[in-house]
Amino acid sequence: MLSFSAKTPTYDNKIDVVVIDAGHGGHDPGTSGKSLKEKEVALKIALKLGSYIEKNIPGVKVIYTRKDDRYLSLDERAEIANKAKADLFICIHANSLPGAPAFGTETYVMGLHKDKSNFEVAKRENSVILMDENYEERYEGFDPKSPESYILFTLNQSAYQESSLRFAAKVEEQFKNRVGRNSRGVKQAGFMVLWKTTMPSVLIETGFLSNANEEKYLGTENGQDMIASGIYRAFKEYKTEMESLN
Repeated sequence: MLSFSAKTPTYDNKIDVVVIDAGHGGHDPGTSGKSLKEKEVALKIALKLGSYIEKNIPGVKVIYTRKDDRYLSLDERAEIANKAKADLFICIHANSLPGAPAFGTETYVMGLHKDKSNFEVAKRENSVILMDENYEERYEGFDPKSPESYILFTLNQSAYQESSLRFAAKVEEQFKNRVGRNSRGVKQAGFMVLWKTTMPSVLIETGFLSNANEEKYLGTENGQDMIASGIYRAFKEYKTEMESLN
């Protein structure tokens, strides 16, 4: 039985440390399109995002969970953020829905899925734990495919949900109004990597690799720049807003 203690928020609103997590990597390619792998897209956007923050917001420490093509388990990713005492955790991914014409961005915060499609995304992203040695022990019996396992997330709602929602809304607003993407909005689902972090955290699905047009867009330097700059502007806005509350 999973038995994580409830997280207690701190009330210092300074945003000095951000952890950027490029999803998947190494022997875990994530989802893929005709030619693009999720792990590649996620890494390119993550590095661009970090570079924008480093160049334009002095004083913010940027930590990457990976800067190359390596595998990291979900608990290792969360541990990097927790050890760094990060003020925000940004997880970059790409979506897939084969056989459907789905397109657009989605930004997730930790919570209980309201519909089946949110659950399917969480299930797919959480299933990487099955690649880890001793995963049953490490994740205390959590089964990514079992709806019952997700009930635990309702018992332990993150104390950081409000701040996570605030940042997520800014990300989708940027995608819609500045980047010109189809925003599918802010959603909630039970992502293990978000649940294990002890700070505001979001998981961004940057587009559908199962959609030929979006795969093409996400494969270009310009598309990656646009997505990264949208998240960067959301971060800048969020930092200013949160620090004004001090």
